[in-house]
Amino acid sequence: MRYGSVCSGVEAASMAWEPLGWKPVFFSEIEPFPSAVLQHHWGNVPNHGDMTKFEEWGYERGSIDVLVGGTPCQSFSIAGMRGGLGDDRGNLALTYMRMVDRLRPRWCVWENVPGVLSSNGGRDFGSIVGALAELGYSCSWRVLDAQNFGVPQRRRRVFLIGCSSGDWRDPAQVLFESGCGARDFEQGGEAEQEHARRFKECLTYDKQRLGQYGNGRVSSTVAARDYKDATDLVVHANNVAPTITSSGPPYSRTGNQHSEVDALVVHGTQDPIVSNKAMPIQMNCGQESAMLSGGKVRRLTPTEAERLQGFPDGHTDIGWKGNPTPDSHRYKAMGNSMAVPVMRWIGRRIQEVGNG
Repeated sequence: MRYGSVCSGVEAASMAWEPLGWKPVFFSEIEPFPSAVLQHHWGNVPNHGDMTKFEEWGYERGSIDVLVGGTPCQSFSIAGMRGGLGDDRGNLALTYMRMVDRLRPRWCVWENVPGVLSSNGGRDFGSIVGALAELGYSCSWRVLDAQNFGVPQRRRRVFLIGCSSGDWRDPAQVLFESGCGARDFEQGGEAEQEHARRFKECLTYDKQRLGQYGNGRVSSTVAARDYKDATDLVVHANNVAPTITSSGPPYSRTGNQHSEVDALVVHGTQDPIVSNKAMPIQMNCGQESAMLSGGKVRRLTPTEAERLQGFPDGHTDIGWKGNPTPDSHRYKAMGNSMAVPVMRWIGRRIQEVGNG
């Protein structure tokens, strides 16, 4: 299978699909650091930059079998301004559809935040689905959560699969395999179950909303952030906070870590201290003091962020302008990425349906 990738980031799709024997034909990424990561790992694959100029790239109908992309989510996110397709970033979704029209791949895979389903009263997503239908593509969509694919992160994303066959059963079989249930660990493949076992003992800060924490062992969604937003905390009752040991995916500013002990991190904004729960990070860039009793606290490392997204250790540690790679660049790249195990599952499903 030959695929083209837009809004490529640091290429979760390639990490997921190349082990399946798929070959990248082109990338499209404009941000300098992710572009450098692409050059480092896939120097022989052209990165064409701005996807709005795709007509200048020289690819014709049938050049690729799959077009994949997660166009910017900010205009659809419930945490953003909800600009939808009226936002320049949201309009890249329609650019993606124009690429489908020109290249006519057998399959297209489009990813976004669940907020796209309700943006503009559902009309934005309806426009995207309608555009595919007008092009003769059948489509199916589903919200998949990375935590159900063997990684301890709540990362819910909408995946829209289109197929040029026009038969609705083809994309439906990709996303809704027989007996899939809720995609729990027990029904996952052996590799997914192994990820789950390796992560089982990790203790996570389960941030549910501002100032509220649960008791779950799954991190909140990994988000793009900079080095000043020190909210990804690993805490443990023992002397040293443990590292995450799996090779699975994501991190986020809400992806803090939680340990079920009586005395935990007590945020320094409490004066006097009235609770053993961490208080929300406030407005001074996460620089308030963090205190704790009977344990250690530290931030997630960039390597752990890579593992949470399913990337190999050091995937984004490529150096930067002759210096060590800034942590902020690596955190942001992971926060913007798709989860590799989810993308690998989708690739396998496409292969199974295509060969069926």
